[in-house]
Amino acid sequence: MQTTTTTDIPAPTTAERVRTALIRADTTMLAVDGCDPISTTVHHLHDEGHVAIVVPSRSDAVDLAWRAGAAGLSAMLELTDHSPLRLRNPVRSLIWLSGTLRPVDEPRRLAAEIAEILPHPELLDVGHTTELLQLELTSVVAADTTGAESVELGAVLDAAPDPFAIYETAWLQHMEDDHADIVARIARRIPSTSRTGRIRPLGLDRYGLRLRIESGEGDHDVRIPFHEPVDDPTALSRALRMLIGCPFMNGLRSTH
Repeated sequence: MQTTTTTDIPAPTTAERVRTALIRADTTMLAVDGCDPISTTVHHLHDEGHVAIVVPSRSDAVDLAWRAGAAGLSAMLELTDHSPLRLRNPVRSLIWLSGTLRPVDEPRRLAAEIAEILPHPELLDVGHTTELLQLELTSVVAADTTGAESVELGAVLDAAPDPFAIYETAWLQHMEDDHADIVARIARRIPSTSRTGRIRPLGLDRYGLRLRIESGEGDHDVRIPFHEPVDDPTALSRALRMLIGCPFMNGLRSTH
C-alpha cells in the first residue's frame, strides 16, 4: 500500500497515535515466551509505564507469570486498529508494546482502581474467570502505511489520546452510509490526477480527515487537514463544514 504524505500537514504524533490505539484497538494479542499468543480484553496504561492486561485465568501466560514472580518474563502486546468499514486492507495501524510481564498481588483492588477510569465490564470477572497481569514497558513501536517508528516511553506517557477516539467508528460509518456526497465534496481537495479510484473515509481525528483511495493500481491514503486542530464536537462540526465549503461554515456567526 502507498500513502500520500506531506511533512507540513498537521497530524497526530506517534505518541498520540499510541495512546489512541490503547483506547480504540479492536484486536489485541499478548505474546509471552513459552506459550502461544492469547487474546486480551482490557489494556490500561498507568502513569508509571505499566500496562494492566486482562487475560483468561486459566491461560498459560498467567501460570508462567506467577512462576517467574518478581523477575518477570519477556512479553509483547500487539494492538491492531482496524477500519470500521469494509476496506480491501482494513488494518490502519499496528502497535507493539514490549517489556517485562509480572503478576499482580492484589488484582481485584487494581481492577477496581482501573474501573474508576475505564469502566470495562471485563474487570468484574477479575479473580473469577480472568486475571490481571502487568507489562512494564521497555519499548513502543507504531506502524501504519507510512512505515514503522519507535517512540520514547516518556513521550507516550505525556501524550493524550484523540478526543474523538470513542466516537470515530460511528461517525465514519455514518459518513460512508449516509453522506457519500460529503465525502465526494471533501475529496475535491485531492488533486484530480490522484482521484482515480473509489474514495472512502478512513479516519478522523482532531487534526483532520483521512481518506482511502482504492484503485486498480493499489490503495493509497490522503490526509485532509482542518484549518486548525479541534477538541470538541462543535468545533469538529464547524471544521467539517469548512472542508465541504458550506455557506454557513462559521456556524456561530450572528445574522443580526
